[in-house]
Amino acid sequence: MARQKNSSAHRAEEGYPGEEKFEFLAAIVRSSEDAIIGEMLDGTITSWNPAAEKMFGYTEREILEKPMSILGPADRVGEFREIIEKARKGIKVERYETQRKRKDGALIDVAVTISPILDEHGNLIGLSAIDRDITEQKKAAQYAKSLAAIVQSSEDAVISESLDGTIISWNPAAEQMFGYTESEAIGKPMSIIGPADRIGEFREIIEKAKTGVKIERYETQRKRKDGTLIDVAVTVSPVLDEKGKLTGLSAIDRDITAQKQASQYARSLIEASLDPLVTISPEGKITDVNEATIKVTGIEREKLIGADFANYFTEPEKAREGYKQVLAKGFVMDYPLTIRHKDGKLTNVLYNASVYNDVVGNVLGVFAAARDITAQRRAEEQVAEQRARELERLLELERFQKLTVGRELKMIELKKEIDELKSKLGEKA
Repeated sequence: MARQKNSSAHRAEEGYPGEEKFEFLAAIVRSSEDAIIGEMLDGTITSWNPAAEKMFGYTEREILEKPMSILGPADRVGEFREIIEKARKGIKVERYETQRKRKDGALIDVAVTISPILDEHGNLIGLSAIDRDITEQKKAAQYAKSLAAIVQSSEDAVISESLDGTIISWNPAAEQMFGYTESEAIGKPMSIIGPADRIGEFREIIEKAKTGVKIERYETQRKRKDGTLIDVAVTVSPVLDEKGKLTGLSAIDRDITAQKQASQYARSLIEASLDPLVTISPEGKITDVNEATIKVTGIEREKLIGADFANYFTEPEKAREGYKQVLAKGFVMDYPLTIRHKDGKLTNVLYNASVYNDVVGNVLGVFAAARDITAQRRAEEQVAEQRARELERLLELERFQKLTVGRELKMIELKKEIDELKSKLGEKA
């Protein structure tokens, strides 16, 4: 008995497979998540594990003794013969990517590794194929390539950084925007593009990202390699690992220098206007004003913004009615109102107003411009007063004329009467 045990132990030490080892290997094949398929040198399938059944849709009973080409797309049927020929020549076939066809005709991407099956004399008698489904992996890789292509072709600077602020990636737009090449930027701190007075901003961004604060399109300035400053709108997104842990940040910087300059120019034109200009939300709240509006109301910009538009007129309800007309018709012209200054001074105006929309046509609010007609009203009143005075003078002259004419007529009649009396007296004498 001892000799038999020793003999068994000796065979195990020499690597001679026992029945338990075969059972263990069979269990590995059965539990594998990869399709493990045995085939003869003529391509006939001889073994088929549960993962192969799940992957390709054929049961073991359906597939055994069928040719491997049953799994081949029409344009790849010859591939199986090529694999066998390579194996016969001792060429290693390991993890090459191809496609296989399921029972339902759907194609899946697979990574294939082929191993030889040898008899006890070392002769090649068949092949073992391990097929790993990489369809999702390929999709993910394609998606990653698409994202990379988007980043590379983006007109915005897309920069990734580690949590210590070190630059990890730098796209062509970043190179063009900031003047640093990719090799110059990677490995450097993000502070290389920070103006001297904003260096601490990068650390603040990281701290905010760590606490889950969303950082989206905030406006700031960045410094180019040549030292010039540019205005940018920045959006920062977290970079997470597969466990959801924050590992870094991705920053998208959009150059808004030209936009800011255009905005400043437009603002200067608005501020240069002598007419009060105001923008109003759909709810009737003031969203912006120019300096002329501040002067005519005597109220600071900060207090005007957010206040009810109608509150600054002598007739608030009339102002609201005009605003409703703008929203209903799209505009009003020469709408008369009187603005009340905080010290009681009144300014007569005519409002021209229209709605303004976003890029898809949604109404954002109303833009209104007031033309001060106080001087015009005063001139009109003066003209009216002058005309009234002139009319009164005319009436007075007419009255005088009538009086004068009446007197003249009476004098004529009196003279006629005197003449008649003289004539009568002369006849009697």
